[in-house]
Amino acid sequence: MSDDKTYLPALSRQVSELVLAGSLQHAEEALSQAADQQGDYAVAEVLSTLPPQVTALHLAGFDGSKTSLATLLVPPKAWAESLAYMAATWPDDLIEDDPERIAENLFNHVHGVVYATDDPERRAELLAEASATDYGATVFAIIWSLAPKEILEVSGEIIAKGPYVTGQTSSDSDIVPLALELAKASEDGWDRSLLELFPEFRHTADLADVELPEDPDEESKFMQRSTKELLYRLRKQVPSVRATPRRGTRKSMGTDIFS
Repeated sequence: MSDDKTYLPALSRQVSELVLAGSLQHAEEALSQAADQQGDYAVAEVLSTLPPQVTALHLAGFDGSKTSLATLLVPPKAWAESLAYMAATWPDDLIEDDPERIAENLFNHVHGVVYATDDPERRAELLAEASATDYGATVFAIIWSLAPKEILEVSGEIIAKGPYVTGQTSSDSDIVPLALELAKASEDGWDRSLLELFPEFRHTADLADVELPEDPDEESKFMQRSTKELLYRLRKQVPSVRATPRRGTRKSMGTDIFS
């Protein structure tokens, strides 16, 4: 068996070069071979050392319909740091012409990683890490913007029922279960994502009385960032390659809803 001190850095460089060259399948094959020879730990170790922009490029090629070793084994912190760089992969014309399509792809990506395994502890850790930064809150706000009415219903249920929330809403949106999982994993992350979508509110409890118009084209009297606005907002939050992603200064004012 190869010495990890030489094998893993070499594999990390190989995977990075393959991803940057656009050879995602070959990168996956290299990870698969490593898993066979060294075990899943080696793959997770390599994924934890890849630059976040490389991880973003790699995982952007997979969604809920495609599984990969990277999706299954990416460490929560490494995945969380890569989310900001997803915005760098979106063409300007697509943001302008079809922002909902990008948001749906982002949902598929997040859903695919979070639900890649049946491990509830990993799921909670993924969501907590992913929502712990300003750009992470924006990522979830982009997803919530696809179903704002349902998100408000869930928010109201959480405020009213706390740990007894069922997540039942007036629609069968796939976004609702993810929202509920985030609220359970990180109350702070949930609050921050809601306030990113509805920036006029200082506290999520205020959202309980919000009623959005039935017609999505009708202007709401409550300020709500559009999907397009949030996509551009995330684009501005992409860290420089030299910058280390850090937790933002925004603070939650919530209470422990699931205690």
